[in-house]
Amino acid sequence: MIAVAFDTRGAEDARPWIEAARPTYPCLIDRLHTVATLYGMVNVPNAVWIDEAGRIVRPAEPAGATDAFRRMDRATLRLPPDAAAEARAARQAYLDAVRDWVRQGPRSRYVLPPKRVRARLAGEDADATLAALHFRLGVWLWEHGQDSEAQGHFREAQRLSPRDWRYRRQVWHLEEPGKAGGPEFWAAVDALGDRPYYPPLDL
Repeated sequence: MIAVAFDTRGAEDARPWIEAARPTYPCLIDRLHTVATLYGMVNVPNAVWIDEAGRIVRPAEPAGATDAFRRMDRATLRLPPDAAAEARAARQAYLDAVRDWVRQGPRSRYVLPPKRVRARLAGEDADATLAALHFRLGVWLWEHGQDSEAQGHFREAQRLSPRDWRYRRQVWHLEEPGKAGGPEFWAAVDALGDRPYYPPLDL
């Protein structure tokens, strides 16, 4: 297992979360979100399964996360019992699937056939590719103290790839650490209406 933090502020920003988790596996910090762009990750947590031969057997998908968090009490940040149970069940189902793959390898029923993998990896469209370039340029400008110019590129990345929540969350965090979970985030989630924040996981 390898964990990757998409955090443009770098190691010092991600370090407290990594140290609190006390992981027994490598934790990398991807300041430019390169891994996300390469593997089609548009939110966190996402996971990709890659076998010993380097083949993707499950492309990027929510790693046991569901929309149960949308029922959270925003004052106390607590989930009602039914939502908490749903979230626990989803995490457990995903962990069970990973463990089955570890034990069974290519015989695991959770390994997708190559045709389905290729269909999910159809590739980004031109807008998504351009969005990634705008985001990287925005990061460069932000690092060099040109915040107003950076914001223009960040906004363009979000416009070109509106389903990519990484861009929104990262920009909010660059503006103000902790802002990624604040009122603007919840307003954007509410604006989804009946549309999912995390696509339902097909296990």
